[in-house]
Amino acid sequence: MGSILAMPRPDFPRTLGEFQRRFGDEEVCWLYLAEARWPDGFRCPRCDSEAALELPARRLWRCRSCGRDTSVTAGTVLHRTRLPLTQWFWASYLVTTHMPGLSALQLQRQLGIGRYETAWAILHKLRRAMGRPDREPLHEKVEVDETYVGGSEGGLRGGRELRNKTLVVGAVEIRGPASGRVRLQVVPDASGPSLTGFVKLNVKPGSIVVTDGWPSYAPLAAMGYCHRPRTQRDPKRAETVLPRVHRIFGTLNTWLRRTHHGVTHKHLQAYLDEFTFRFNRRRTPMAAFQTLLGLGSQHTPTPPQDMCQAESTG
Repeated sequence: MGSILAMPRPDFPRTLGEFQRRFGDEEVCWLYLAEARWPDGFRCPRCDSEAALELPARRLWRCRSCGRDTSVTAGTVLHRTRLPLTQWFWASYLVTTHMPGLSALQLQRQLGIGRYETAWAILHKLRRAMGRPDREPLHEKVEVDETYVGGSEGGLRGGRELRNKTLVVGAVEIRGPASGRVRLQVVPDASGPSLTGFVKLNVKPGSIVVTDGWPSYAPLAAMGYCHRPRTQRDPKRAETVLPRVHRIFGTLNTWLRRTHHGVTHKHLQAYLDEFTFRFNRRRTPMAAFQTLLGLGSQHTPTPPQDMCQAESTG
């Protein structure tokens, strides 16, 4: 096990061949994790001491000051994993670079995994790593609207009916004619608390928030936002009033149908987080790869009950 000295954060392979050559064994993967997590040298997460004793047989560092043992995977999605690191690296690379996304069945075939449930568990853990609780809120000028995902169509706009469908609210930053970052969230209903609560959680106060004329958005003006409602008489014209967020909704629904062949309500938020992660990092593969492996932010371990329930749709 090599020593971790202060060094620049490692770069990201540009091609599939380069990736395969670089991360061909456990030792190389382990060193990459350590160098990426501690580019300035190991520091104890408990006392911040730099003095540590390496325990090569157990792949741990023991702090000379407080005695704490630390693994490079502690606090990440790889915490206490029994799978080879090479398999995690390969899965993270595929999830990061395969733009349409992967189903559990596709990942199982690509990695040669024996059990579907194992492939699904890997994807589920990686999806959990895609949602950062400390992420920067959207700001400046933002479009917000809702859509229904799955099930059959109801009457929609007038009563916002829900017939075997899941209500999803979305927000996208307006960057001239283009779109900036995106946020998507499952909400129980189209009430004021649900919709304004989403905005409060995901959009910086003081930002311009553009919505349709749905009354539930009205409280935004009193919440510190510059609310600009746009009213349209025909619900079918919503995409012309709020074009960016509706392009996101269209892409989301196509992605769910083609890649995952539909998703159950129980797991939909994880897929929304994956879509958001892919969209927001579509131009930064290295940052996406390291985020999935838990480098730079910490994640709580996935509850065992969540890991043992494979979803039939993949």
